Formats: sequence, structure tokens, C-alpha cells
Amino acid sequence: MFGARGTGKTTWLEAQFKKSDCLWINLLDEEDEKKYSRRPGLLDAQLTERLDNNNLPKFVIIDEVQKVPKLLDIAQKWIHKKKVKFILTGSSARKLKKGAANLLGGRANSYSLFPFTARELGSAFDLQSALNWGTLPELVELKTEREKRSYLRSYCSIYLKEEILQEQLIRKLPPFREFLEVLAQHNGKLLNFESLARDVGVDHKTIASYIEILQETYLGVLLRPHHPSLRKSQLQQPKFYFFDLGVQRDLAGWSSSPLMSSTSAYGEAFESWLIQEIYRLNLYFEYDYRLSFYRSKHGAEVDLILTRGNEKIWIEIKSTSTVDPVEVAQLSKLTKEFSPQRVVYLSQDPKRQKIHQIECLPYMDFLSELVRVQKD
Repeated sequence: MFGARGTGKTTWLEAQFKKSDCLWINLLDEEDEKKYSRRPGLLDAQLTERLDNNNLPKFVIIDEVQKVPKLLDIAQKWIHKKKVKFILTGSSARKLKKGAANLLGGRANSYSLFPFTARELGSAFDLQSALNWGTLPELVELKTEREKRSYLRSYCSIYLKEEILQEQLIRKLPPFREFLEVLAQHNGKLLNFESLARDVGVDHKTIASYIEILQETYLGVLLRPHHPSLRKSQLQQPKFYFFDLGVQRDLAGWSSSPLMSSTSAYGEAFESWLIQEIYRLNLYFEYDYRLSFYRSKHGAEVDLILTRGNEKIWIEIKSTSTVDPVEVAQLSKLTKEFSPQRVVYLSQDPKRQKIHQIECLPYMDFLSELVRVQKD
């Protein structure tokens, strides 16, 4: 189970599995990390002893396994030898891949965990709060803006210190810290690697490696432009969306400025949140959609395209409370030549309607529909 720090991996496991049934190794605990780093074979010895005593655990849970990748070799041995079930969590796939760790190919199912979705929060979901502060589990329990701001600042600084620098994912922290601020300010916008490199004072290859780090530590997702050729789409300018709006706004230095409806900043935040929401549902419910966006040579855009085989859903996202028929007509004209099976205009307008064969839906209706269709 992969996910950024603070998304609730450990809390979820503690709620699902009894301690008495498990051998639990928490590598965020300094003593556990030190013990197993020095002697990864200790796990093998523990399981051998329990086997001799006819007391093998139902599950072996290793939290933040990327800290001691050699434990994966032990896991493979016991999965093969005695069908022991392992539950492994991690907040960085990069260290595992770069260290040529045993990724248990063919023996493991991979899952992801993200900040809360609107569906998970249910009646407690508040759009304004989600846009301003994000939905990290610990944060949604906080009551005051001061507490939330303090939490985000602490999260961002500790994450940089513990996850990025301590795990030796980069050599120098200052340019990476500046890169995060610049990238956060470009959240959801077309990325020019050369321009980012000039702003940060590094070369464009370093920028590419930084973005790769963010993806492999689950801090965001890169959205590619739509193109029939996957290779060609990778040559065009992508967009990057941070995994949580609260973290993105704090990194950008905007957490002290509340979002106001009917502003461009509010519209950008709404688009970013909704794209991330669809991205999370796509993984949670295993839709297998490929996500992309479309930009014409004249600069007209469609915010999100869901592709699965021959199925294509083109989605335009607006934060307004009223559908704009002119915008819908423009969307209809823009998408006509592609003949997608479905074109959807999502907004905060509570009325469902069809204009120029475009489905105009309340955004929550569309999210609920995705889940309902998958259940069926």
C-alpha cells in the first residue's frame, strides 16, 4: 500500500487488523528502523522461531518498508516457503526502485491511499475547506484556521527533511525547496521545463528528475496532453497536480489567503481538486482509465479526458454556480471533430441539463455516477 505521509496508511491498518494476529514492524519508529537496518535477517529469525513454536502470525505488517528494502527478500522467502501473508506500506517507490529492491513481482497486489475523498467524508465534506486546506486525515479533524495552517507548515517542512533529504533522494535541499514553491504556483498549468529550470537555477534534466521524485513519493501526478500516439504525447508540455490542495497552497505561500469564489484562483483550485478526486476514484475502484487533457493549436483546452479502450469521456470543469451556454457551445464545437462517446460539462449548478448534446451536470452527481456505474 503506497501513499504520501499522513494519508492514513498506519491508522487504516490499525483499524483493520488485530495486533495479536500480527507481527508488526514500524520502520518510522527509530528503534525498529535501527534494529532491522543493522540486521534484516532478524525478521527471518523471528519467523523461524514462531514457526518452531507453531505460532506463525496471520499477517506480517511492515510500515514504510522502503526504509529497509532488504526485508523484501525475507518477505519473498516466507511467502514462497510458508504462504505467510505480508502487508507492506511505503511512501516512496523511488528508493525501492533505485535500490534494485525485490518488488515481489507476481506475488503482490499494489494499492494506493490518498487524502480523503468527498465520498469518504460524506456529510462532513465541505468544498470550501477542501479547496483552502485540503483533506489530509489529521487536518480535517482540526477546528481552527490557525491549527490547520500550523499543521500544513509542519507537514511540508518535516516531509522535506525526513522523506526527501533523509532518504537521500536529492543531494541539495535549497534548489529543491525553491523548485517546490515554483511548481506549486504552477499547479495545473502547462509546464515549461526550461522556464522552470531558469527560475530555480538548475538544468532542465534536474527539473525532470525533481518531478519524477514527486511522482514516486506520491506527492502529485503528471497529466499528459491527449494524443493518439502515447510517444508523441510525452513530447508535449504536461501539467502537474499536487496530491493535496492544502499542501500545494502552503508550498506556494498562499495558505494565509482564503480563496474567494468567482476568482480565477478559486476556479483553478476547483479544477485541481476535481481532477484529483477523479484520479483517486479511478484507482480506488480500478476503472483503468488513462487521464489526459486536450489543448488545441489555438490554445483552447478541455480539462480532462478519460480513455479506456475505445471509450472516451471528455470533461470540462467550471467552478461557477450557473452553466454558461456560450461556453457549452464552444465545448461542443471543440470536441465535435473527435466524436467522443460522451462530453460532460461539470459545474456547481444544481440543475442537470443537456445543451448542444453536452451533458451539463452538478459535479457531485458525476462523482456519484462514477461509483454507481462501477458497482453495477
